[in-house]
Amino acid sequence: MASRAALPQSHGGTATQPRDLRLDLFRGIALWFIFLDHVPNNIGEWLTLRNYGFSDTTEIFFFVSGYTCALAYGRDLKQQGFLHALARSVRRGLEIYAAFLLLIVVFVAIIYAVNGADRATLDDTNTAVLFAAPGNALMHAALLHYMPVNTDVLPTFALLHLMCAPLLWLMSRAATLVAFAGSLVLYILVQVSGFNLTTWPKGEWFFNPLAWQLLFVFGAWAAMGGAERLTPLLRSRAVFALAAGYLLFSFAVVLSWHVKPLETFIPEAIKALIYPIDKSGLDPLRALHFAALAVVGLRLMPHDWRWLQSRAARGAIRCGEQSLAIYCLGVPLAFVAGQMLKAWSGGVAMQLAISALGVAVMIAVATLMTATEKAAGGRPKLF
Repeated sequence: MASRAALPQSHGGTATQPRDLRLDLFRGIALWFIFLDHVPNNIGEWLTLRNYGFSDTTEIFFFVSGYTCALAYGRDLKQQGFLHALARSVRRGLEIYAAFLLLIVVFVAIIYAVNGADRATLDDTNTAVLFAAPGNALMHAALLHYMPVNTDVLPTFALLHLMCAPLLWLMSRAATLVAFAGSLVLYILVQVSGFNLTTWPKGEWFFNPLAWQLLFVFGAWAAMGGAERLTPLLRSRAVFALAAGYLLFSFAVVLSWHVKPLETFIPEAIKALIYPIDKSGLDPLRALHFAALAVVGLRLMPHDWRWLQSRAARGAIRCGEQSLAIYCLGVPLAFVAGQMLKAWSGGVAMQLAISALGVAVMIAVATLMTATEKAAGGRPKLF
């Protein structure tokens, strides 16, 4: 089975080519992990990727979103022309923008209902300025200049959807190398200069769109024909060994962050070379770690993997199908879960129970949404 590893070839599916469930599975698991990571002081976060390597589930999200968007909008571009593809991608970008604004309102209402105007909570959620000057804060939020904690990935995705149709037009005109090279050059410039967009009242975008666009573009490139070119690499034992070795190196470094005695085993020369590992600007070590995960993961999980059809996988797939709604649900859900742990008990048993309950709620909502869409003859939307 391992020799058949390849990047996903289809998301929406055709009469001759079934939908690749791995895309929704990866995205659904990523949503669970994001929820667990956002619950403060939660042992459930030890189930997620961020404690075992340089990257986390955010990288998966950006790549898969670029891939699925390219498949959907690329099909529109080919069959109905550039303007139709542009209209659809812009509409989806506006939907994400609207979801961002609605999420802020709901999130702030829940914060106030649960914890009033507790200063520590307001500081932790970056909503103190909104309670102090709501009109000014909402104006800046509408301009994508202000973002409460854990909502900041949505503006980046909104911008990426706006650039998606022109990007795919370039790729469809045999200018794939130009588009990908331009993305890579922009990424390198960010690494060298540290340039980022600013936020109000001070600071910068946590997910710098000028850097994170690289994974989105890489996903689109893979969907537009790059997957076939990469298949020989994915089947290479040497590449698999290099990827696995890098994952082990990353695991050893990250483990030293949590187990202080292990820090002494990391040579000072290595520390000077790799630190700091910046998430905001998508540090190259994070991007390489994601690539290594992709090589190993796709090698071990072929597209016809039987487990994809199991009930155990179905919950994650449903969440992946409804990624925007489930992400927006996860933000206030994680806040409420954290408040419950603080008010009731911070014990391990309660942490595990709250984590399981939160994931169960996400699965239930996603399953209901998918069933409703299928009954109405619709199809899952893209993030």
